[in-house]
Amino acid sequence: MDMLKKIIGILLIVVGAAVAIHTVVEPLYHASSESQPYAPLWNILDPIMAVAIVLTIIFGHIRKRNACAENETVVTREFLSANVVFYGIVFIGIIFFWNYFNLLSPAYNAIGPDAVSLAWIIIDAALPLLLGAMGVSMLKTEDA
Repeated sequence: MDMLKKIIGILLIVVGAAVAIHTVVEPLYHASSESQPYAPLWNILDPIMAVAIVLTIIFGHIRKRNACAENETVVTREFLSANVVFYGIVFIGIIFFWNYFNLLSPAYNAIGPDAVSLAWIIIDAALPLLLGAMGVSMLKTEDA
């Protein structure tokens, strides 16, 4: 289990780095249009991001549960970090899946494209931080 956890930790760091880098460089190579507002690379990254979010929620919950069980009366650095990462990834996960399913369902148009774009930039800015924090945590610790 320890080796699998380390592999998943590395995967989370790599996905976080890929999202961060692509978010920054996309405006340098992609000219947005009405028909193609986002670069095609997002079609590859989005499903990978979805898997990374689910993995981070699972391992984040395990980490949070362990941190809460260790010390019920004192707020430690691990307790705070575990809770911030867990609740942060749940928040970003809700926005991500709502926005992602919105892309997959063209008939859903309850919000405008400006709101969708704003949600994506929030996701693309926060997700690398949360994935990186969880990935580094998974590489450092010996328990789940």
